[in-house]
Amino acid sequence: MKQPHLILGMGELLWDLLPEGAFLGGAPANFAVMAGRLGNRAVLLSRIGQDELGRKAVERLNPLPVEGRSLQVDPAHETGRVTVAFEGGEPHYTIHQPAAWDFLELTDGWMELAERADALCFGSLAQRSQESRQTIQALAARTPASCARVFDVNLRAPFYSVNVIQQSLELATVLKMNDAELPRVLGLLGLKVVDELAPGPSRLTDERQGAARLLREFPSLQMVAVTRGAHGSLLVTREAWHEHPGIPVKVADTIGAGDAFTAAMTHYLLRRADLATLNEAGNRWGSWVASQPGAMPAIPDKTNSNIRAMIED
Repeated sequence: MKQPHLILGMGELLWDLLPEGAFLGGAPANFAVMAGRLGNRAVLLSRIGQDELGRKAVERLNPLPVEGRSLQVDPAHETGRVTVAFEGGEPHYTIHQPAAWDFLELTDGWMELAERADALCFGSLAQRSQESRQTIQALAARTPASCARVFDVNLRAPFYSVNVIQQSLELATVLKMNDAELPRVLGLLGLKVVDELAPGPSRLTDERQGAARLLREFPSLQMVAVTRGAHGSLLVTREAWHEHPGIPVKVADTIGAGDAFTAAMTHYLLRRADLATLNEAGNRWGSWVASQPGAMPAIPDKTNSNIRAMIED
């Protein structure tokens, strides 16, 4: 029997403090949970505090299809928290610091997992501290050449820098970002194609040109994914591209939707699916998570099987 793919989510684990309550999240955690729900062996590499929020995080993760036994426990720093406020339906974040995930340690156990990983997802936010940045980049460098190394840009001012983006792109095989982040990343790297993405037909051309410029600049990159919220996504490789129009849903909140997109895209990427299938999978799961409150909503079995069938039809 074929073993499930080993997929690692590495970086921040935190509590999103919303007006209606506290929800466990953090992009790598959201990604790992969705990867596990799709049938992979998903492992979360993060760090929590020796506090009540840390204990509750473990309790929340225990019934989910993600391995949390590799979580580190920090005796000196608190479990991460983010205060979330909404303006016009869009979330705005206050990311408290320092947090336990700012102090990720390079351990033998984590290195052994990295050396066997089929996919690894990491972002820019967890690299805001030198300690975690060094650990994340060292682990990414230890993965096999065949590993899908997904750099999920997460530009949260002031927690990013040109150096972090440059170094991460040199390690990544897949770059995922949203359409607001694309021109900002290009500008930071001195690769600006346009000042901002224009509305209308020229937008697609601008996005494709921006993605192509990144693929030329970073030889290790194999694919660039640009998400557009309710308006779908664009996938670009050196040989081809595919645009998806998106799937209309009634949005509860958008927290975790992009992470679900990334996990679903990675799941089918490891199965060598074509770009159309990667795009369909990402949009199907991303839109469903957006229709539910919180980043890790429970998925009824019937919903899971129905969405899989629509993707694979």
